[in-house]
Amino acid sequence: MKTYFFRLCLVMSALFFSASASRAEDLGTVRARMSARLSKLDPLKAGGAIGENNRGFVEVRAAKGDAAQVVAEENRDRETVYAQIAQSNGTSAGQVGRLRAKKIAENSAAGVWLQHDDGSWHKK
Repeated sequence: MKTYFFRLCLVMSALFFSASASRAEDLGTVRARMSARLSKLDPLKAGGAIGENNRGFVEVRAAKGDAAQVVAEENRDRETVYAQIAQSNGTSAGQVGRLRAKKIAENSAAGVWLQHDDGSWHKK
């Protein structure tokens, strides 16, 4: 029984540390992917298929082509960036995302769907 418990702890530790290592991905690499993805995000935003929510992430608003895949990839990278910024500033990733959402809303083009703090959506 002790051997089983020890092995279980060892496996759980390995999973925890491998997950942490994958999260600590180089920000330069993540930002390069995000920059390259803009050519897919911008038309989806302009067409109303996706919008910017109030937590700093993109959301599918109307199914269109590969919108769900693009959104998932973008949000994964944003999560990584927000977590690293939060860690270096002693705050939460959620707080970083909410602050980022406000900046994204300010800088978005006319016609982009944005989410208010109360959860309702509007076009800029």
